[in-house]
Amino acid sequence: MQETYPSYDRPAPRLRVPPALRLRRLLLPFTIALPLSIALPAHADDTPAAPITAASTPEASPPPTLDTIVTALRNRFHIAYADARTIARAVQTESDRYGLAPALLLAIIAVESGFDRHAVSVAGARGLMQVLPTAHRDLVAHVKDLSDPATNVRIGAAIFRGYLDDADGDVETALVRYNGGTKRYAQRVALRVQQFDAQLRRSNDAASDALRTAANP
Repeated sequence: MQETYPSYDRPAPRLRVPPALRLRRLLLPFTIALPLSIALPAHADDTPAAPITAASTPEASPPPTLDTIVTALRNRFHIAYADARTIARAVQTESDRYGLAPALLLAIIAVESGFDRHAVSVAGARGLMQVLPTAHRDLVAHVKDLSDPATNVRIGAAIFRGYLDDADGDVETALVRYNGGTKRYAQRVALRVQQFDAQLRRSNDAASDALRTAANP
């Protein structure tokens, strides 16, 4: 999917944690773990990274709830409630189906289409995850509407999962192939993953605190 849209990302501050390292950690799904011995993709400065092991991998946080994702989309992208809920449900469903962190799917959508389900690139890529029909005829053969969030995210997640498996778990390689672009695209997605992960964690923590307060007035 060749990138044809202007960046939807604001300039990000300098990060202490290399984006590729952070992205590799966040890729670890909540229900289906990728092999922990797979080497990390290269850092932004092309310095080889050490492989993640069980000892160095942080414990996964609970998966974000549907309402948590909806709140993140509404606050950050000003998406109407009904649309945000539809997208959030699609992301949750495909995250579980393909073992991909919700923050990763949300990040890809943010960079690919800015959450515009009607987006169409000059190359003909369509929808939230910019699925290119001419490149994936087998997956879209019986699809009538690629602007439908559930359909688009299902196909986009399937494509990315296939690329990830082909790359033996190398996230950066899978992202570059997904977009048909460069490492810069993978870095942009990594930054978005960080942003979504932080926001979803904060929302989850706030919800947990509210429940504890209600249970112990």
